[in-house]
Amino acid sequence: GDRKQGTTVRAWPDAKYFESAVLPMAELTHLLRSKAVLMPGVTVTLVNEKTKDVQTWLYKGGLRDYLQQTLNGEPVIPLFEGEGFADSGHESFAEGEGAAWCVAFTEDGQPVRESYVNLIPTSAGGTHESGLRDGLFQAVKGFIELHALLPKGVKLLPEDVFARASYVLSAKVLDPQFQGQIKERLNSRDAVRLVGSFVRPTLELWLNQHVDYGKKLAELAIKAAQFRQKAGQKVEKRKGSGVAVLPGKLTDCESKDLAHNEVFLVEGDSAGGSAKMGRDKECQAVLPLRGKVLNTWEVERDRLFANNEIHDISVAIGVDPHGPNDTPDLSGLRYGKVCILSDADVDGSHIQVLLLTLFFRHFPKLIEAGHVFVARPPLFRVDVPARGKKPALKQYALDDGELHAILDKAEKDGVARDKCQISRFKGLGEMNAEQLWDTTLNPDTRRLMPVVLGAINFADTEALITKLMGKGEAASRRELMELHGDSVDVDI
Repeated sequence: GDRKQGTTVRAWPDAKYFESAVLPMAELTHLLRSKAVLMPGVTVTLVNEKTKDVQTWLYKGGLRDYLQQTLNGEPVIPLFEGEGFADSGHESFAEGEGAAWCVAFTEDGQPVRESYVNLIPTSAGGTHESGLRDGLFQAVKGFIELHALLPKGVKLLPEDVFARASYVLSAKVLDPQFQGQIKERLNSRDAVRLVGSFVRPTLELWLNQHVDYGKKLAELAIKAAQFRQKAGQKVEKRKGSGVAVLPGKLTDCESKDLAHNEVFLVEGDSAGGSAKMGRDKECQAVLPLRGKVLNTWEVERDRLFANNEIHDISVAIGVDPHGPNDTPDLSGLRYGKVCILSDADVDGSHIQVLLLTLFFRHFPKLIEAGHVFVARPPLFRVDVPARGKKPALKQYALDDGELHAILDKAEKDGVARDKCQISRFKGLGEMNAEQLWDTTLNPDTRRLMPVVLGAINFADTEALITKLMGKGEAASRRELMELHGDSVDVDI
């Protein structure tokens, strides 16, 4: 029979705490509807007492029902639905961790993409979506190889499989880590492997049971790859003439596709070596820098190239130095992302500031167009010992906050804090190639911060940097330090 239990929540927003006392009905409706989707069979009702409006949602078929109703465009193959959750004997994940998903592939129409962690909507995606992408890609790639469907000279990337996918993904993660004020992005590194490890075998099995559908999906992915490669080649022909010789220490990447290419400006040769070994040769390039870069705040543009490092950076990126009011030729840009990668210590921060000064002063349009990033390597590694069926874990922490979160979780899992070994990375050079890939280079698990000109306008930013970087500004720097000294971390 019907249980007469449930939860009623009544809400009146107080204008004194919110910018407006009007509820965002569209968002609220979407949120409640999604809860009904994620819990098939549960009825969710929204009653608006003011307008006497009543909305009710009940999805018997869960994710599949919902996706079918919201899809734009006709699916090329039947919807691929599945789920997988760890049982108590699972060696890497806690009981109940896993995911349920439904994926549709369409040839046209805007893809519908929604993901959730523990019923919380993650509008900016995150590592669970990366796991879904990885699982789909590996399965389709495996199928294509098995049936020898790939034309000569075509290279398949995860994006080619994912580009036409619409999906609803609901992940369950024990202690999720989020990024962003409203938890809009899942950051837990393990979620990539968690979701991928359930999606891949399920899809592999399905494709091999329905070979005709498998071939249709393969065709869709191969078409996308060919289209992408063509688009990449068009640009090349225009750039063919009069190219400056690329710097000798630049280890370039294979792809010419701007959307995927990245160059890492790495402090020091030893870290440069690890980065070269650990990177993805297809789309990641490495330019090692020796020592400190010149402080270019007061260097005339015409004198910049007297400095070798700066000459190399400019030639490698493919853009000439320019001012804030120039319209530089960005068509020669060779990488969609220019990433500053330095140690997490004082010298590393200094190098970061010197490079940001260079870009802000002499390549401002790169920052404006969103091409400059700062990589954030972790400060700590925590080794959590094995216990019972759970294997030993290596976890990385970006800062003290993350370090404490990892230790708290270990304690919750019954491992005493003093049994966890904490090592602090003195620098990138200490990481081997695999660690550097895992923590700093792999797009699914790294932390890469875009450099943006904030709300402060150009002139104010300029004035502030002059205080920080100008030659004759020691007195105002001192004043700044006295004013803001307590908000600065000092590493001694």
